[in-house]
Amino acid sequence: MEIIHKYFKNLTKIQVEQFSKLQELYQDWNLKINVVSRKDIDELYLRHVLHSLGIAKVMQFKPGAKVMDVGTGGGFPGIPLAILFPETQFHLVDSIGKKIKVVDEVVAGLGLENVKTTHGRVEEVKDTYDFIVSRAVAQMETFVRWNKGKIAKKQNHDLKNGILYLKGGDLSEELKLYTSATIYDLPNYFDEPFFETKKVVHLGMKYKAN
Repeated sequence: MEIIHKYFKNLTKIQVEQFSKLQELYQDWNLKINVVSRKDIDELYLRHVLHSLGIAKVMQFKPGAKVMDVGTGGGFPGIPLAILFPETQFHLVDSIGKKIKVVDEVVAGLGLENVKTTHGRVEEVKDTYDFIVSRAVAQMETFVRWNKGKIAKKQNHDLKNGILYLKGGDLSEELKLYTSATIYDLPNYFDEPFFETKKVVHLGMKYKAN
């Protein structure tokens, strides 16, 4: 938990309690349904929670904003972001039922009221969102295709509505179609070596290829 306090100092008592509960909840559920690797469970706050909150260093979601987490897996980045932004609505989607089961149980265990979940493919989701977030579930071109038509047109934030994607490594090839994409390097926000090659990519709504 100390690592969360290090970078997010103005947490409410409720947020501190919710973040503190994550380790126990994931350890318990991981014994039944393996959604986080054994190694990562020991470093849950660094590798999953703080990594997810990298998006919050780039974007402060406003009250009433709608955010979809595509391929949420065990609930990342959606659950840490939902704790940090309690007045933003989060929709966590995954095609693997057992992962959504864990997410549902963690959400219930935390008492999060701003999260809904869907077991299914993102293409089947009919709603629109201010932002779509994810952690490297597919190449950007594939990810953009999955989410076509799901970005709301009305803009309420300084950053254009669109995709906020946690990625790692050299993205020059993957993003060459997307000249309007902005890359935020997470080492600018976090000191730990784990973040050395980690990034948040913002891709605004009008993703026109050249």
